[in-house]
Amino acid sequence: MLAASLFASSVALAHDDGHGKPVFDASKAEQKEFGIAGDPTKVHRTIKLVMSDDMRFTPTRIKVKEGETVKLVVKNKGKIMHEVVLGTTASLQQHAATMRKFPDMAHAAPYMAHVKPGGIQEIVWTFNHPGHFDFACLLPGHFEAGMVGKIEVGEKNRRNYFN
Repeated sequence: MLAASLFASSVALAHDDGHGKPVFDASKAEQKEFGIAGDPTKVHRTIKLVMSDDMRFTPTRIKVKEGETVKLVVKNKGKIMHEVVLGTTASLQQHAATMRKFPDMAHAAPYMAHVKPGGIQEIVWTFNHPGHFDFACLLPGHFEAGMVGKIEVGEKNRRNYFN
């Protein structure tokens, strides 16, 4: 069921523009507890996220405001495959357990990026709910080695949330 839900979540970006690039379709975006696929033409800011073979992300903490659409430019500076998946602690733990059982499971969703060694991928995400969320590499052994990070989404109407 998790695999089906991960596949179903990919439809927000499933259409091709003829050049191999997915085209955003807001009508197919699926709301998650931690946000919704963002429109690439309405990005508020870009954040670089680097993955490495020491099983770490840089930065390990990301702060955004409620309603902010962020483009995560995800670079794998390592020599092995890595991924980044946005979610809640519970959803990432569940997904990691599924990945341990089915390490070759094919899945794609707008809140994840699989990045080959030396490669770069992008995630465009709108953080439309305040709270504390996570991101992680869920490839077997990576999550367990501590390849995780935190996302803090500040409330839209709260002043100085990050000060």
